[in-house]
Amino acid sequence: MRIGTFVLAAQFPGQGPGEALHRAVRSAEAAEESGLDSVWLAEHHFVPYGVCPSATTLAALLLGRTRRIRVGTAVSVLPNHHPVALAEQAALLHLTSGGRFSLGVGRGGPWVDLEVFGGGLDAYENGFPESLGLLLDWLREPRVAGRGERFGFREVAVVPRADELLADGSAQGPEVIVACTSPKTVRLAAGRGLPMLLGMHCGDEEKAEMVALWRTAAREAGQPPEVVEGAAHVSAGVAQIEDGPGAATETLVKTMPGWLRQGLDAHVTVDGRHRVMRDPVAYTELLCGLHPVGPPRLAADRLAATAERTGITRFALLVEGSGDLAATEENVRRLGTDVLPLLT
Repeated sequence: MRIGTFVLAAQFPGQGPGEALHRAVRSAEAAEESGLDSVWLAEHHFVPYGVCPSATTLAALLLGRTRRIRVGTAVSVLPNHHPVALAEQAALLHLTSGGRFSLGVGRGGPWVDLEVFGGGLDAYENGFPESLGLLLDWLREPRVAGRGERFGFREVAVVPRADELLADGSAQGPEVIVACTSPKTVRLAAGRGLPMLLGMHCGDEEKAEMVALWRTAAREAGQPPEVVEGAAHVSAGVAQIEDGPGAATETLVKTMPGWLRQGLDAHVTVDGRHRVMRDPVAYTELLCGLHPVGPPRLAADRLAATAERTGITRFALLVEGSGDLAATEENVRRLGTDVLPLLT
């Protein structure tokens, strides 16, 4: 079982971006100190839901401040990036960190980001497969040309090569993970043999169905058995560790709805399409019921149950739901000292 944290750099009501980013950095440092496996960094633009606009930049900072823990993006929004530029950043972080970087990519949403960064709605609706293919080529090949509808360029050398030998003698490029919210994206990831990141809004039954679909699609695409059986999918969730029945849920129900309401309301669609917002209190209660929110034994049991039902043994857990720096650090510490030993 590999337990990591999911860091949104959430800006709670009454806080500034600097406070949210400081809490994000400190929670990642605490994750290494507490013996956790990984830190996963979200990327958002123009909204207080999360104030980290570049997950790779924050990953670089954290890789420099840590020595053991894996740092990944969850996710870098591919329609807002040139895939070659993102792949170059991934190769740089992979090589300079000794192989501790994971690149999570996703399609994102139909947000105004597409207008600002110039990708346009087509990049979101149709361009993800081409962008993903070009990114993977850059991470795996010595020379690459752009031959797609969106990206066309002459063959150029890949520098630095992501699969150069590392200090431990390995020559594999960075892990690439795909955020999946639809069967179409599940099949795309499976065809490439790439593990999935599954969202915290999904319950175990839905995640198990997506894993089963991934395995079927991977086999149909000709992926070898070791890839199909060994895919290290990641389950996102929420964690709040407190003693006493209901104490952790009470903490999150007091704090998270205000952040969710403020953050989600700030999203603007690129084309004016209608959006249906989740009720923040009901959504918080849903998350508390799905994930390791409660005393250590309950938290461990929920993680073990998810692993048994879905086959997923890697977790990215949102730990900043209290909105408070000291409480977040304590939450991370308890994940490492009180919950993790119950899972080994």
